[in-house]
Amino acid sequence: MGSIVAENRKSLMLFSGRGFPELAKEIGEVLGVAPTPADAYDFANGEIFVRYKDSVRGSDAFVVQSVTHGVNTWVMETLIMVDALKRGSAKRITVVLPFYPYARQDKKHRGREPISARLIADLLKTAGANRILTVDLHTAQIQGFFDGPVDHLFAMDVLAEYVEHKYAGRPMTVVAPDSGRVRVAERWTDRLGGCPLAFIHKTRDPLKPNQVVANRVVGEVEGRVCLIVDDMIDTGGTITKAADILKEQGAAEIVVASTHALLSDPATERLKNSPISEVVVTNTLPLPSEKQLDKLTVLSIAPLLARAIREVFDDGSVTTLFGGLS
Repeated sequence: MGSIVAENRKSLMLFSGRGFPELAKEIGEVLGVAPTPADAYDFANGEIFVRYKDSVRGSDAFVVQSVTHGVNTWVMETLIMVDALKRGSAKRITVVLPFYPYARQDKKHRGREPISARLIADLLKTAGANRILTVDLHTAQIQGFFDGPVDHLFAMDVLAEYVEHKYAGRPMTVVAPDSGRVRVAERWTDRLGGCPLAFIHKTRDPLKPNQVVANRVVGEVEGRVCLIVDDMIDTGGTITKAADILKEQGAAEIVVASTHALLSDPATERLKNSPISEVVVTNTLPLPSEKQLDKLTVLSIAPLLARAIREVFDDGSVTTLFGGLS
């Protein structure tokens, strides 16, 4: 006999970083598989060590890491986790990043600046990642930074279903907080049955990060529920300034829908004191108790991530989860 024939078997294994292990556990509950146990700790000088307790040889490995505050620590841990899987002979490694780090640094605004979003993609590739799965990138072009498949998921359906149910029957306008979010807002108007679209014309000083000057609103907002849509809330400056100007223009109620709740200080205080009645976000990132607000509603992204992971594992189509949207 000139060859040995083996049965072709596939095994899905889930791995959780320490950034937000509760999300990985929730994904595992939907999939019916528990995250693989691992020893992970920091040395006294801050170096990170990771070792998996079970064999990963030949597995289809999915590394779930929420890159929350302390971004650089969790980026480094992700790279080390991927390297450990590669050296443990995992067959394919997919990095699941609900929030893609450094996504705002996707191009050069001036000379001598980095394109850090590309650097993250290069680091993941070098570490051994074969595929990236992420949610609501800051700009879609980031998909092209990674030399391999990128599954770009959208949280819009998760958020929109809640908004439709909560505010059914009331006149609504979708508001883009700046011109860069107009395309996203257009998708929202289509999803919500063709409601009007408005946007905030604003200026931003490129020398001063997280500082925004809102100028005026363009569109129909008076007497309507205004739904501000954005991919992330960091310090809350963009959202709250947009809410102020919408209130001045006669908006009946102001609601925010955003995928990633970074809520860096002083976001919580700004949102609390703003005319916004409700902020709807997903749990792509953990929210500690001190950042919880009465007006904050958190929806789970775990079912969507679990469905996408299953499609990747089964060699199915992730795009069909969104009706062909990409």
